[in-house]
Amino acid sequence: MKLWNHYYTPTKLSEASELLERYAGNARVIAGGTDLLVDAKAEEGHTPFEALVDITRIPDMQGIYDQDDAIYIGAGVSHTRIVQSDVLRKNAACLVEGCGVIGGPQVRNVATLGGNVAHALPAGDGTTALVVLDAEAEVIFEGERKWVPIAGMYRGPGQSLLNPTKDLLIRFRFPKLGAGEGTAFDRIMRPQGVALPVLSCAVWVKLDAAREHFEQIRACVAPAGPVPARLETAEAAAAGQPVTPETIETIIQTALSALKLRTSKYRATAEYREEMAAVLLRRTLTIAAQRAKESPQAR
Repeated sequence: MKLWNHYYTPTKLSEASELLERYAGNARVIAGGTDLLVDAKAEEGHTPFEALVDITRIPDMQGIYDQDDAIYIGAGVSHTRIVQSDVLRKNAACLVEGCGVIGGPQVRNVATLGGNVAHALPAGDGTTALVVLDAEAEVIFEGERKWVPIAGMYRGPGQSLLNPTKDLLIRFRFPKLGAGEGTAFDRIMRPQGVALPVLSCAVWVKLDAAREHFEQIRACVAPAGPVPARLETAEAAAAGQPVTPETIETIIQTALSALKLRTSKYRATAEYREEMAAVLLRRTLTIAAQRAKESPQAR
C-alpha cells in the first residue's frame, strides 16, 4: 500500500514552510508518524499523501534546554529523549512520568511530544502534563510565528488550532521549577496493557516558605471533556490550606463536584472513572507535595 508520493527532510524552518506553501494543502507535516500512518492504513482506499514534510532534522525542533528561567523542548523531541533528560527530571517530573507510559519502547523511540499535542486528543499524556506546567507552544500559524498558551492549541476532540498542511509546531516552553515546587503524574489504564488510558492526572504544587501550606496548585484530569482543562475550582480550594491528608481530601471532593465524567465503552463507566479520579488526585497531590518539600531552597 502506497502512503505518499514524495518525502522531504528539510533542515530549516523556512524550508519546511516553503514546502507546505508549494504543495498548497496537499502536503502533511510528519515527525514520528505513529498517528498519521496508523490513521492512513486504517482508512479504506486511502489516497496517498502527495508529500510528507519530515521535521525531525530541523534543529529548532530537537532541543531540550533551559534558558532565562524557562525550559524549552522542541516539538520533534521523542518521548524516549524526554524520559532520559536530566533537565526534565529536575524541572518537569510530571512530563517525564507521562511520556514514560506512552505506548511501548518502540513507539516512544519515534513518537514526539509535538505529535502528541498536534493530534489534539484530550487524553494525551504529554498534553496533560504540559497543561499543569503552564506551558506555551511556539507555532507558525497562518504565516505568523508566535507563542500560544497550551490550552489554545485545542479546538475540540482531535481538532487542533494548527492546520497540518500549512502550519508548524516548533517548540514548547514553561517556567523552571522553583523552590518549594513539585509535580507528579499518574494514570489508570486497561489491565490488558493497551495504550488507551482510562484516566490520567497531572499536578503542580507550590508550597509557602515554611513548606507547610499550599500556596498554589494546578491540576488536570483527562480525558474529562472535549479539550484538556485545569480543575480551577479545586485549585482555588487548595490556596492557603495546610498540606495534610484532610486538605487533599477536600481538594478531591471539590474536583469531583466539578468534573463531568461520562461512561465510555472504550474506557470505563462514569462511576468507575470518578473513583479513579479520586485515587489519581490523592496519589499525585501527595507525591508532588512531598517533592516540593524536598526541593532545593533556591533555583
